[in-house]
Amino acid sequence: MTESNPSTRQEQSGPMPDWEKRFRAPRVSLPDWAQDAPHRSLFVSNATGTYELYAWDRVTGERRQVTDRANGTTDGVLSPDGEWIWWFDDKDGDEFGVWRRQPFHGGPDDEATPGLDPSYPAGLAIARDGRTAVVGRSTDEDGSTVHVTRHGEEPVEIYRHRESAGVGDLSHDGSLIAIEHTEHGDAMHSALRVLRPDGTAVTELDDTKGGTVELGLEVLGFAPVDGDTRLLVGHQRGGRWEPLVWDVATGEETDLGIAGRLPGDLSAEWYADGSALLVVHSFEARSELWRYDLATRELERVPTPPGTVSGATARPDGSVEYLWSSAAEPPVVRSTTGEVVLDPPPVAAAGGAIVKCPGSVPVEDVWVEGPGGRVHALVQRPQGTPGPHPTVFDIHGGPTWHDSDAFAAGPAAWLDHGYAVVRINYRGSTGYGRAWTDALKHRVGLIELEDIAAVREWAVSTGLADPARLILTGGSWGGYLTLLGLGTQPDHWTLGIAAVPVADYVTAYHDEMEALKAMDRTLLGGTPEEVPERFAASSPLSYVDQVRAPVYISAGVNDPRCPIRQVDNYVDRLAARGAVHEVYRYDAGHGSLVVDERIKQVRLELDFARRHLGES
Repeated sequence: MTESNPSTRQEQSGPMPDWEKRFRAPRVSLPDWAQDAPHRSLFVSNATGTYELYAWDRVTGERRQVTDRANGTTDGVLSPDGEWIWWFDDKDGDEFGVWRRQPFHGGPDDEATPGLDPSYPAGLAIARDGRTAVVGRSTDEDGSTVHVTRHGEEPVEIYRHRESAGVGDLSHDGSLIAIEHTEHGDAMHSALRVLRPDGTAVTELDDTKGGTVELGLEVLGFAPVDGDTRLLVGHQRGGRWEPLVWDVATGEETDLGIAGRLPGDLSAEWYADGSALLVVHSFEARSELWRYDLATRELERVPTPPGTVSGATARPDGSVEYLWSSAAEPPVVRSTTGEVVLDPPPVAAAGGAIVKCPGSVPVEDVWVEGPGGRVHALVQRPQGTPGPHPTVFDIHGGPTWHDSDAFAAGPAAWLDHGYAVVRINYRGSTGYGRAWTDALKHRVGLIELEDIAAVREWAVSTGLADPARLILTGGSWGGYLTLLGLGTQPDHWTLGIAAVPVADYVTAYHDEMEALKAMDRTLLGGTPEEVPERFAASSPLSYVDQVRAPVYISAGVNDPRCPIRQVDNYVDRLAARGAVHEVYRYDAGHGSLVVDERIKQVRLELDFARRHLGES
């Protein structure tokens, strides 16, 4: 075994390469704003070299760094009155901790929920008074619990169940609480329950009952109007995600009548006066925005460029702010007023030059016939060199996620080094209908790899990819599929690079956070003790002796999602048979929020590929 050396092939002798600039260039998230103080906002930025929370007063223009932790902070919520910033304090990325709060204009942090022990977070909703909150928690011992906390008082538990559940939203007047739960045991399809702050149940909406196919629901938010009992809900009744309005007081459900007008998945949020919805339409790896008038039921396009909208919000003045990018163009926060909403703070390189983010290569859409239907792949080719190319098959995580026409520094780094990049929205991915997302139950991992193999065959047969230089790589679930693919398809791949992977499914199940245990029971139909044959069939450890390609693995030692012990079990098996492999362990959780650390990891991956493929 080789432990990777972070100093390997440092590329610092000359000017900073473009691939590194893309990581170092300043970024900002879509600013969240306080409901009753919309001039106060909260956003995330990497301006210091670590992703942290920032407060922004839009009246004075003041921006202030809120958090400053060695491994970064991204989980924060601004109270509706704009007076408090809540942020989640875990230990080095282990996702287990407590909520703290800080005054908007600065001051000491205090524990926001005294009386509640550390846990994994499971939703948070803050009342308009800034002093009352509904807090969701998850622990191995207690399962899921929901608590009402009031500053200066002991927290009150209003919900408890062994299965996964979380806080959805709190009504505008604070009288109703919506939670998502999976008491029926299917962690992929939540039901909804509405409670009073004393824990009294008001009503329930459950699409998992009464049918042969279980359907999911999600809370999108209560109407932002006092006394309004309408709850915006996402549902799957039409074979995809789309919104409806549910009056939790009367039980009336109002379908929006969008079916047939917009293909693909739909999500939505309220405009500030509750008269309209801002609809996010995702279809075939791209997204766009629409305004839906609840009175007239008319849809009006909100202009955005072709690409991906990663987040959007309707401001009180009716304008829409959104975070947009494409594979070729870096992300920017724009407004329908025509302005760039928030310029990132400048970041200086050595020598004082300001780092700007270079663009990259546009994606091409490819559709390949697979065993379960047409598979959508996004392809990028290196510029200026003919094929066939050394090719990276970069597999997304999730699994309920999808790759899109959005800017990504990782794939761009491979392109800069002469590789083609192929990203695949395999079965299990979102954005292609409920049946596509739900297809991977029981034969977990193996189904996704069938789709990946079909796209691999297309890439080789068309002359895009050199069959002697094929890299399978990915992070999280993509890292899992990488290791599983190297063992079950050993003739397909020249090299494997897996980041924060599931490597030993049984040990991963026993060590991971409780919410992921519930997801695995849903995917595989039980625990490792109940369905051992399914866990064995889906575990990379079962096929480790068939792996022939060199393997590179990186893992966070504090990762609660893909814990380190199960990675070590897999690595020990590789070492026992003398397989070529390298391992890099770092002091963080499920990935790193530190820019230098992320650059180090990419440099090590590029160097591993160069040494084993002979690339320059």
